[in-house]
Amino acid sequence: MIDFEHVGKTYGGWQAIEDLSLSIAEGEFCVLIGPSGSGKTTTLKMINRLIEHDSGRILFAGAEIRSFKPEELRRRMGYAIQSIGLFPHWTVEENIGTVPSLLKWPKAKIRDRVTELLELLNLDPAQYRDRYPHHLSGGQQQRIGVARALAADPDVLLMDEPFGALDPVTRDTLQLEMLRIHKASGKTIVLVTHDIDEAIRLGSRIVILDGGRIVQSGSPRDILARPANDFVSDFVGREDIGIKLLSIETVSSRVRRDGSASGEPIAATATLRNALSTLVARGVDSLPVADSDGSPLGAIHLADLVGPHP
Repeated sequence: MIDFEHVGKTYGGWQAIEDLSLSIAEGEFCVLIGPSGSGKTTTLKMINRLIEHDSGRILFAGAEIRSFKPEELRRRMGYAIQSIGLFPHWTVEENIGTVPSLLKWPKAKIRDRVTELLELLNLDPAQYRDRYPHHLSGGQQQRIGVARALAADPDVLLMDEPFGALDPVTRDTLQLEMLRIHKASGKTIVLVTHDIDEAIRLGSRIVILDGGRIVQSGSPRDILARPANDFVSDFVGREDIGIKLLSIETVSSRVRRDGSASGEPIAATATLRNALSTLVARGVDSLPVADSDGSPLGAIHLADLVGPHP
């Protein structure tokens, strides 16, 4: 879907990106992460030609991105950023319909698409389509920003620290929304973040950059279990790697088919990290586990979180 081949980018005498080669597969949720100045945002913006690369090649669907007109390329790539950038004097419907309007979609088709996206993002169309941005909370505005990026059904969704300015509760909710949208749509998503926990939670693949180069690329489990060097170990949190590993596996993977535990059940879809926190908070050695319908599945035991899978 997107291929970087020995790509370089220089600002003056500073090498922002150096010999970067990376392939992002169709349907992948790829997270770019690294310290400030590592080149992650530059890498993202080169994909839709907001920043032009100086050397190497960047391919989109097999064609060099410079073979596309910039506006044509960007219409095939939704773009969502932290500052959102909604037009303040336009309604929610007008904001979401920006690109479809430029593409001269019929008004009825735009209205139907706005309805579809608001429902996808758990916003009641009747309640929100005629509102203005200043009538929305920060989290609602960010949802509208994501809806606008998805409006013309792009092949790729590019996201530059989209949740960085939000409070933890809203951020957590929107992260879950993005996982749901990715699963439902199968879109290729490339997201930049500075938050390793967000990267672990969202990414099917994490690409860690430093000094304009890729230090390590792999699944969250690969990165945590086999960090390439001391830089990666320190970046992902050397002392917390065991806890972070618990955050990428669900309770359903460790449930025992027994009825030994009592009390309020934990969901089978919860992470093992959530389970550990709940066990410690309640001061118990086991918890009952329930499925999405509330039906009992068995129990999760503390011993199964701190020792080998039985």
